[in-house]
Amino acid sequence: MHINKRKKHIRIRINMTNLILVKVLLVITIVFSGLANATGNEKVRWRLAETWGPNFPIFGDTTKNMAKLVKDLSNGRFIIRIDSANRHKSPLGIFDFVKAGQYQMGHSGSYYWKGKDFNTLFFTTIPFGMTTSEQNAWFYHGGGMELMRSVYDKYGIMSFPGGNTGNQMGGWFRKEINTVEDLKGLKMRIPGFAGEVLAKLGAKPTNIPSSELYTALERNTIDALEWVGPSLDLRMGFHKIAPYYYSGWHEPASELQYMVNQKAYDKLPRDLQVILVTAMRLSAYDMYTHSTHESSKNLAAIKQDYPNVKMLTFPKPVMDAIKAANDELLTEFANKDPKTREILDSIQTYQAQARAWTNFSDRAYLDSFSVK
Repeated sequence: MHINKRKKHIRIRINMTNLILVKVLLVITIVFSGLANATGNEKVRWRLAETWGPNFPIFGDTTKNMAKLVKDLSNGRFIIRIDSANRHKSPLGIFDFVKAGQYQMGHSGSYYWKGKDFNTLFFTTIPFGMTTSEQNAWFYHGGGMELMRSVYDKYGIMSFPGGNTGNQMGGWFRKEINTVEDLKGLKMRIPGFAGEVLAKLGAKPTNIPSSELYTALERNTIDALEWVGPSLDLRMGFHKIAPYYYSGWHEPASELQYMVNQKAYDKLPRDLQVILVTAMRLSAYDMYTHSTHESSKNLAAIKQDYPNVKMLTFPKPVMDAIKAANDELLTEFANKDPKTREILDSIQTYQAQARAWTNFSDRAYLDSFSVK
């Protein structure tokens, strides 16, 4: 009897020891699994939908640069596949793709979504607004990012600056614009708040994807269009149809955007979150320098190779009317929506502060001499 009891106690102790060992092994497994997740040993694969067509210059280069940075900085643990408009078939559907989680990321322009939320358009640019350097300072140091977050949060989307074109041109016109009357009935591709402004003056603005612009102009579906500037306009061939090329007023600092699905972002390990945000910011900056280079190069090409193109500025009475319409509309929309007022107050206050410095530094410098 005593021997049997002793054997029983031994078996119990062995079972208890085994149980403890199992628990220890379980804890070790959980710890190492956590470490694996923390260091991102498992590859993360995302998809990005962009408004632009395949291999679209500058804009498409920006997303490719971002994806490469993410891959390199993560040592191949984070892979982002880019789907251009030819693949997903919806150039202006990026907002819905990212909101639904169909794509973890998107690259487009915030002002394309004014029909979904009017306040999204202010994060691209506004007519007579800030320059690129002023706007970047507003985003990162003047409260712009926080305001953008407050608009996009309700949709489960994170929005980040996605690259700036710099000052965009006023567009390509079949006929010269001499008076405000010339704007009435004008069918023009021009998105964002600028479209609202020209509509107030009697024009008929519309938005058309980039892939359809040349055909629309060629077939008289539109009478004029704005796209970007010499950096991208020359290769589109607009000068073959509409020879009047006007300087800009409507998009002094056109910021594209990266959109990220909030739930997908939250699932990323912390280090991959940092890598993603860093890659977006760096590629956005690179886009601005790239755009500046291409615009300067292509402006020279237009002057040399296409002397039939007439590069003009709008007459002062036309600009005065556009500015007055713009100011009236800004006041009107600010009075309709507290969030619109909050955003516009922030933009206008910051612009006044930054512009004083711009005038005292860059403007004074440029006015002091001319480079031929």
